Amino acid sequence: MSGIALDTSALTEPVSRADVRAFTAKLRREGKLTSIVVTAVGIVVIGGILLVAAVLMASVVSFGLLADNGRPSPIGIGFLLFFVAVIALVAYTLVVLFRGRATRRYRLAHFAAANGLTWIPAVSSPDLPGMIFALGRDREATDVVRGSLGRPLAVANYSYKTGSGKNEQTHKWAYVELRLDTPLPHIVLDAVGNNGLFGMSNLPTTFGRDQRLSLEGDFDRYFALYCPRGYERDALYLFTPDVMARFIDNAAAVDVEIVDDRLYLYARRELSTTDPAVWEWIAQTVDAIDDKLGQWARWRDERLAAEAAGAAAPPVSASGSASPVPLLTPPPVGVAREGRRLRRGFSWITAVFIVLGVGWWLLTIVFDVIGR
Repeated sequence: MSGIALDTSALTEPVSRADVRAFTAKLRREGKLTSIVVTAVGIVVIGGILLVAAVLMASVVSFGLLADNGRPSPIGIGFLLFFVAVIALVAYTLVVLFRGRATRRYRLAHFAAANGLTWIPAVSSPDLPGMIFALGRDREATDVVRGSLGRPLAVANYSYKTGSGKNEQTHKWAYVELRLDTPLPHIVLDAVGNNGLFGMSNLPTTFGRDQRLSLEGDFDRYFALYCPRGYERDALYLFTPDVMARFIDNAAAVDVEIVDDRLYLYARRELSTTDPAVWEWIAQTVDAIDDKLGQWARWRDERLAAEAAGAAAPPVSASGSASPVPLLTPPPVGVAREGRRLRRGFSWITAVFIVLGVGWWLLTIVFDVIGR
């Protein structure tokens, strides 16, 4: 491994409020502070302040600041002081929250610049091929750090929403994206260590179990590998023992997806952060994986060569008959259609929970009828 050294001093060194304010003003002038998250936080905080103000006014009207004899009412004054204190606390929390976010933005931007990278506050609905990027609504990548650490890379936090009303849920992820030298078959490494109850995968997509491929050694203890049917030999070519060892040693805590010419590391905690230890782990992991990705560049899909040979008309000899000489062109870069995406599946654990939920709903209806 060549070793990737990051300068993380900007993440922890003291910063002046004046510098942070100037940086925030610059972002506003450039129109870069339009994050869905920032807007939502602002709406919640402002709504809270308005609610407290309304309660305060109602309390003043209900109890009155003056008693019947014209003297100040202790109850009215007590409520007034209480709600003034609540408003002051909310305002202080608002200032601390937005000052903390502003300082975080300043640190990440200067950390990126110090390492030849670029920081972007937010990207709405990023057009990326990974499994998490086509789900839900209000999709947004935040604190996006792009550039090159040996090969093109992007690190970001990501969120999307599903459901509505009381059932609305915000899903939070983070990812590291590496650009590969050539498109590869769709392969997913579902990390065993971050699975949930009964071994249920934490991935948002379930893949058909007939696409599960068992590899040699201890690899299955750390990852469940899925590859398209018919691409088992290709997966074995890509995941040689030395490559498997690199993933076990450096990426066993995250899920991995190879799709098109990208490799994604997925985590459920923030990766674009002001914690130097996280960035050092990213650099170490990228360096360890990149050291072995060079051999993947030589992979070619033999199915494309067969398709090209079948589509090409056979050469014709001088006598007018087809020549038996085969085409000797190598397979083109790319992946045949059947290898570009894994087939979706259905989790039996999910089915069990659905059956239990429906059963419980039917029981409540029966008991309600009996109770009448």
